[in-house]
Amino acid sequence: MNMTRKVLLLLIFTFLLYLPLSDSAYCLSMPGDTEHYRELRHKMVETQIVAKGVKDELVLKAMRDVPRHLFVPERSRGSAYRDHPLAIGYGQTISQPYIVALMTEWLKPKKDDIALEVGTGSGYQAAVLGQIVQSVYTIEIISPLGNAAEKRIKEIGYKNILVKIADGYFGWEEHAPFDCVIVTAASDHVPPPLIKQLKNGGRMVIPVGHPFRVQNLMLIEKSKKGEIQVKSILPGVIFVPFVRERK
Repeated sequence: MNMTRKVLLLLIFTFLLYLPLSDSAYCLSMPGDTEHYRELRHKMVETQIVAKGVKDELVLKAMRDVPRHLFVPERSRGSAYRDHPLAIGYGQTISQPYIVALMTEWLKPKKDDIALEVGTGSGYQAAVLGQIVQSVYTIEIISPLGNAAEKRIKEIGYKNILVKIADGYFGWEEHAPFDCVIVTAASDHVPPPLIKQLKNGGRMVIPVGHPFRVQNLMLIEKSKKGEIQVKSILPGVIFVPFVRERK
C-alpha cells in the first residue's frame, strides 16, 4: 500500500470517528439495551405490529430502535415487549406497542415535521416520534411523570424532544402550528385549542369518549384550506382519562 493511500484511509477513519451520533445511535448504545432486548424488539415489531397491518417503514424502524424497556418501571422490564399496556404510576400507562405504532402511522410523520404530543407519560411515544420528525413538543400535567420522562429522554440522547409540565388541553401555542398532534389520553371531545394549533394540511390522532368506557380512536385532518374532517380509525379502545388542571 503506497503512502498516499495510507494517508487517505487515515483521514477517512478520523472523519468517521468524529461524526456526530444520530438520535437512533444514542438509543442503541444506551446502557441496559442489550442484544437480548434488541431481539425482543424485533420480534415485537414482526409479531405484534407488522402482523396487524402497520406498514410505514419509518414507524417500523422507530419501533425497532427505541428501547421500550427503558421507558417502563424496572420491575416491569420483563414485560416491556409484550402485547399489552403497562402501568407507569400515578394512574397512567404506556400504551401497547401496536397502538403506539398505529397512532404514529396515522399521523404520517415526516422528517421535517414539528409534532405536538399531549400526555408525555413515560416519554415512549415522544421517543418514537422523535426518531422520525424534526422536533417533538410534549406536555405532561403530572409533574413527577413529566420530570422523570424529561430526564430519561435526555439520558438516552434525544436532542429534539422538549417536555413541558402543563395542562395539555391548551396545547403549546408558542410553538404552533404543528404538522401533527397526538393525544394519548381519552377526552370526551376534541380540545378546540389543539385543532386551532394544527397546521393546515396537518393530522391529529386522539381517543375520544368517556373515561373508563370504550372509546374511539379518531383521526382529525385539517385541509390546506383549514376545513376539518373527522374519521374513526379504531373503535373499542380504552385509554386513561385526559387529566385536566384543577381550578
